[in-house]
Amino acid sequence: MTMAEGMVKGEDEPWRVLEFYSGIGGMRYSLIKAGVKAEIVEAFDINDKANDVYEHNFGHRPYQGNIQSLIASDLDNYGAHAWLLSPPCQPYTRQGLQKHSGDARAFSFLKILELIPHTKKPPTLLFVENVVGFEVSDTHTKMLEILSNSNFVAQEFILSPLQFGMPYSRPRYFCLAKRKPFSFWHQVFNNRLSCSPGPLLMDMENSSAERHDQPSDEWDELLESCQPVETFLEFKNSINQEDAESASVIITRSSEFCHGILENFCVTNPNLGDQYTVPLSLIERWGSAMDIVYPDSKRCCCFTKSYYRYVKGTGSLLATILPSDKGKTSSLKEQGLRYFTPREVANFHSFPEDFRFPEHISLRQRYAMLGNSLSIAVVAPLLGYLFSK
Repeated sequence: MTMAEGMVKGEDEPWRVLEFYSGIGGMRYSLIKAGVKAEIVEAFDINDKANDVYEHNFGHRPYQGNIQSLIASDLDNYGAHAWLLSPPCQPYTRQGLQKHSGDARAFSFLKILELIPHTKKPPTLLFVENVVGFEVSDTHTKMLEILSNSNFVAQEFILSPLQFGMPYSRPRYFCLAKRKPFSFWHQVFNNRLSCSPGPLLMDMENSSAERHDQPSDEWDELLESCQPVETFLEFKNSINQEDAESASVIITRSSEFCHGILENFCVTNPNLGDQYTVPLSLIERWGSAMDIVYPDSKRCCCFTKSYYRYVKGTGSLLATILPSDKGKTSSLKEQGLRYFTPREVANFHSFPEDFRFPEHISLRQRYAMLGNSLSIAVVAPLLGYLFSK
């Protein structure tokens, strides 16, 4: 079979999909949520613990070898119509020193891309997810060059869950590519970077690129349309400061932990122990750097893989005792600050209710893997758009 012919899919045949950097299964859950009739013929991830989680939820353990060892014939043997990739983002972040393609963590992604021209059965569809900043990297330039030379047409997006009604700020870069003669519904967006979900939602008669390729200027209105944070909480009890004072909330200042949570709050939520309470010592040292949200908040900061280990820039903290005056003018020590639980972080990422971690996965490992995952609320409509005929 020549490259021009590629993989031929029957009308009623499911899409055969390769899932690279599969992590804890966010991409696979997105396919399911999108309603795509697909079969994951193989998943790939080098992280043993992530593969434990994936296997626990899907009954299939991803290939754990180094994907840099794959050759074109290996990929041909899978007979996949679509490749979904969520490669490491560290080469394109400030913390990762922005080495781009010179970073060893980018090598495997480049290797996979470079195999495309050498395959006899190249994919029909390709999807890439990464951090904002990837779009200005030399890896991005090389990716588009390879795709163009391999007869693909691409549409690119930078989107956040906030644009899909989720109170979660996590902007990410996405590339959707189809190999000719396949084409997108809205070809006016070919070879463009869009910052609006408009192309995914608009009808065929309303396909003006100028109307949809700009980020929203009405973010206040956008935030108002988001669901409140309390919708995503595993433990929903909260109380205002006046009620807390009248109920004689105990704040043990001599302890390492701040126990400013009502006794009935703890009784109602017996599983919520000190492991989620923000230590008083951290509040005293890093309080000015903390992002505090409340149950009625409409926006939450992005959770990173360092959440629970570090405070600054790793994700929001929840106030369980609501002050009369929200914000840092009110004492943070008296707001009953706690970390969001892993289940709650998974909720912000739109993981389904039946998603579970195996018991042997530690709390820090759970936060780290969720921080490396993706937003199903965003990826699902993108995949629905990519796989539409």
